Amino acid sequence: MLYDVRTYTCRPGTIKKQLELYQELGFEAQRKHLGDPVLYLQTETGNVNSFTHIWAYQDAADRMARRAALQKDPDWQVYLKKSVEMGNLVSQENHLMVPTPFFKP
Repeated sequence: MLYDVRTYTCRPGTIKKQLELYQELGFEAQRKHLGDPVLYLQTETGNVNSFTHIWAYQDAADRMARRAALQKDPDWQVYLKKSVEMGNLVSQENHLMVPTPFFKP
């Protein structure tokens, strides 16, 4: 199993608008290709301008195929365009991770 852990940081005061846009235009398009996320989280303490989501894939090839299909989806492209226009996101951090040998998700 391969986990794609992504953390995005928004400009202060814009996270609510970014998550609303994603809920309205991005979430279903993304789920159509990637399946349900393992987790989708908003920071409660620390950098409260950030959110993290985790997606699971069988392996790197599965991730590449599903993400390629997502990028071709017109609904996803609409979301990306509107997200860029809003200008709320200031950074993105990605980690591809695998479970430790002693943990079986």
